[in-house]
Order: sequence, then structure tokens, then C-alpha cells
Amino acid sequence: MMFTCATPECTSPRHNPRTAATPRRRAAGTRAARAPSSTKIVRSRRGKHLRIDIHCHYLNQAVAAKVAPLNPAQYEPSVEFANALTREVNVKQMRDRGPKLSTIETRLKDMDRMGIDLQAISPAPNQTYYWTEPELGAELSRLVNDRLAEIVATWPDRFVALGTVPLQNVDLALAELERCVKQLGLRGVEINPSVNGMDLTDPRLNLEKLFARAQALDAVIFMHPIGFTQGERLVDHYFNNVIGNPMETTIAASHLIFDGVMQRNPKLKVVLPHAGGYLAHYWARMDHAHRARPDCRTVISKAPSSYLKKMYFDTISFDPQMLRHMIDQYGPGHVLLGTDYPYDMGIDDPVGLIGSVPRLKRAEKDMIEGGNAARLLKIKRLPGRKS
Repeated sequence: MMFTCATPECTSPRHNPRTAATPRRRAAGTRAARAPSSTKIVRSRRGKHLRIDIHCHYLNQAVAAKVAPLNPAQYEPSVEFANALTREVNVKQMRDRGPKLSTIETRLKDMDRMGIDLQAISPAPNQTYYWTEPELGAELSRLVNDRLAEIVATWPDRFVALGTVPLQNVDLALAELERCVKQLGLRGVEINPSVNGMDLTDPRLNLEKLFARAQALDAVIFMHPIGFTQGERLVDHYFNNVIGNPMETTIAASHLIFDGVMQRNPKLKVVLPHAGGYLAHYWARMDHAHRARPDCRTVISKAPSSYLKKMYFDTISFDPQMLRHMIDQYGPGHVLLGTDYPYDMGIDDPVGLIGSVPRLKRAEKDMIEGGNAARLLKIKRLPGRKS
């Protein structure tokens, strides 16, 4: 699937082999790659709506090699709370899927096979490095984000990106958020649902400033877990991913709601992966608690689900009826195509899953497959002529 960008983008042969570049064009392309882009205009040569993957990852191998001497696995719940067989399977997965994680040419072939026109790539979830000293964390974030921006500049018709910020230090995180959006043109950031065992609303982190600034910048917050951080009971059967990832998202989203982050920042764009965790499918219990108990309404004034409905959810539900229920509850405008590419807990045929949802209208299907992501990420498609 081929697309062209109507705004100036990088046009050097190295960045876009389909375009012949003069020195003047090359200079213009460099400026475009570095300048913030509030709206990316993408033209479909087949005149169809774009299919945009909101949930897909890129592993920066150079950064991984840089931190390898620090033994990062010891800080990762997905490794700590795993038995020997799970670790063995995960090592094999990384060996088999490494090219998909880090090689763009391989990724592009898979995108074409899956019917994905554009990916909103985000870092591999364990490349947030909150466990490092703040200055090192900021340096690693910059390296990860610079590479993501380079990928977008090289393949501007196939990628936008969500960066990372060092949440272990709010001032450094704020600075990198500003740089991501204003200098690199990234569309937001991926964050983990907790920071070194602390909830995102923990006063010690003081992340209220970050959420307020993300809202002011109109930046997407994509909240992705790396396993459940208290996973002692989830060691066997890959439970720390199967159960733990949705649980981690559920707890973090609940804190954003009950601690008032969503109330104070009503336009904050939060995307919850894995179909919103458990909270998106058992929202009525927290609404009942809010009505029944004074200790559940110490901060927020409205029903908790009213704040949950302001969030966004990917389609990684694995079941068309479950996806149908989520669309009914939150509306087709808050559901976005996601794959979790290239991990084995992802969806290999996201278009097929969406197409199997009962009673889904064509306009709703177009919104879920790409229209909603285009709006959130400021990607504007101009009508194109069929080729």
C-alpha cells in the first residue's frame, strides 16, 4: 500500500528511495524531519481510508546494548515473575521475532501482509528504563526518541511515533515531552502504568504536571504495562502477562480516575492497550462503589465510568463479541485498531477481527480501523485517486 505526504517531508534517496533528491530538496527534507509537525497529511493512492495501528513496538538495539552491562532484566516484572519455561519461551520469541522488532524492512512487509497502512510505533515496553538514575534515564529516552524520529523521517508515509520520557524525574520528563512534541514531531509518549512500584498518582512522583502538560500539548499518552509489579502469585503459566498486564492497566487507569487526574484534565488523551484491561469490561462495579461508599468519592464528583469513557481502547480483545460490547459501551469513536506487533500475544489479523464484529456499520469500521487514530495523532488524509 502506497501513500504520499502532502506536507514537506524528507526527500533524500536514503530516506525515501522512491524520490529523486536534489541538494535543495535534501535540505528541505532535513528541516521537515526536525520541525514539529502538528498535522501530517497522507494521501491514499487507492482512495481508501487509512488503516492505522495504534499499538506496535520498536526495539532500539543500540540502547539495549548500552544498558546491557547494568542487567536490566533484574528490574523487569515480566522477567522477575516468570518460571523457567516462560523465560525459555520468551528468549526464543526474542530470537525469532527480533528482526520484526528492529528491522524496518521486515516490518513493512508484515504491515503490507496485515493490511496496515501506517503504524504509530512506540518503544518496546521495557525500554522506558525508569529504574535508572534520572540523568541516565533522560539520556536513554533521548536516544530512543531520536531513533523513532529518524524512522518517521525515513519512511514518512508509513510511520508516526510515540516516544518515552523518564518518569522517575518529573522535570526531566517534562523537558523530554516538550522536545518529543515540539522538536521531533512525535505524537505523544508511551508510559508504563507504574514507576518502580509507585502508582502514577503517587505524590512522590509529582506527575500531575506531566499530565497537565500533555493535555496542553494535545499529546497522546499510551499506557503500556510490562507485567504486574507485584506478581509473586503470577509466576506460572505466563500469568504475569496473561493476567498481569491487564491488571496493571486496570489499577493504573483506576488511579487516574479516582485520584482525579481525568477530572482535572478533561481533554487528556489516554490510550489503554489490550482492550482496556479488565476495567473497561467491569466498569459497573466501580460505579456502584462510588454510589455506595463515601471513601470511593473523596475526589471525583461524577460516576467513575464517565471518566473512563474519555479514554481510548485498542481492539486487542481476541473476540468479536467482546469487541462489540466495548464499542457499545464506549462508542466507535473511542476504539482503535491495535496489533501489539510483533509479540506473540498480539493480533496477526486485526482487520479480520474488526470485520467479524457483529452489526458493525461501514462508517464505524472506518473509524476503528484508522479514522480515530488519525484524529488522535493528527494525521489528515486527503482523498486520493485510485491507481
